[in-house]
Amino acid sequence: MKIGIVNDTPMAVELLRRILATRPEHQVVWIAGDGEQAVNMCAWQQPDLILMDLVMPKVDGVEATRRIMGKTPCPILIVTVDVGASANKVYEAMGYGALDAVDTPVLVSGDMKRGAVSLMAKIDAIGQRISQGAYLPSPKVLPRAPVGVSVPPERTRRERSAGEVPERLIAIGASTGGPAALATVLRALPVNFSAAVIVVQHIGEAFANGMAHWLSQQTVLPVRLAEEGDQPRAGQVLVAGTSSHLKFKSGTTLGYVPEAAEDVHHPSIDVFFHSVVRYWRGQAVGVLLTGMGRDGADGLKAMRDKGYYTIAQDQESSAVYGMPKAAAELNAAVDVVPVTGIARKLLVCFSEIKE
Repeated sequence: MKIGIVNDTPMAVELLRRILATRPEHQVVWIAGDGEQAVNMCAWQQPDLILMDLVMPKVDGVEATRRIMGKTPCPILIVTVDVGASANKVYEAMGYGALDAVDTPVLVSGDMKRGAVSLMAKIDAIGQRISQGAYLPSPKVLPRAPVGVSVPPERTRRERSAGEVPERLIAIGASTGGPAALATVLRALPVNFSAAVIVVQHIGEAFANGMAHWLSQQTVLPVRLAEEGDQPRAGQVLVAGTSSHLKFKSGTTLGYVPEAAEDVHHPSIDVFFHSVVRYWRGQAVGVLLTGMGRDGADGLKAMRDKGYYTIAQDQESSAVYGMPKAAAELNAAVDVVPVTGIARKLLVCFSEIKE
């Protein structure tokens, strides 16, 4: 792959160059010392992949990602010091279309292996998705989203009884650009929301807990990772938390099943949606948000065929119009809606507000 490096630290740049040089199939085509230069370099020569740092002078990695995905979209991997400590920025960048994140490798006693294996594994995974035609970006000029939104004091969380299993379920699938889209939808749901929400987002297992915590800061609804044996609860958001596939194993119980070697998407939205069709006996809504490829499209179609209400995010508000486009082509979505209008559709569907 032709790779661009965006980093303002010479030592980090040299280490990334040395690591990439160990694989003859990779070529560094340009290096940018800040986000503004990266935007210009990408317009001049669009690479197959960008390794994007987050903290830089002038224009940071989040803003650079937003601009690049709005003008000359291409795969972006966040490579920054201490991903965990930069969670808010990482998920904001993913909201604009960054695919994944990994810690910057470090040189220890002349050994450049620390962190190099993880970096190359991420690059290989992205390369596989590109080769399978799973990356179909389109230019999107998205506004920079607020991070760490404070919850208005009148919208305090309402405790629910431990045994309350709802009759209503919202099943949401998302991929590239998903964190910001999820925050937009969840932020607009009220504290007394009557449905359970279950989210399957394509994300590395190491970052799932951080994303759940970040989402909990964006909404009044409680958010946590789904665990084996969990039951959905009204007004609670459960997020798939491992690379194994989350699914219903009975009418009320969730669990994980191992991924297959040939699986491209982890966890699988299709696996979860199909399990909703098979096991869920109450009212349900399927929502497919921004993302590359077509994971979730077949499952959303199955949900519609079952009689469930289904929604796909529209092209204009999608960071990558891959999965929603596949769903639209299958006629899997009852409605195709801007991300800012999805929560209202959910509230109308459950008669919590009038159209």
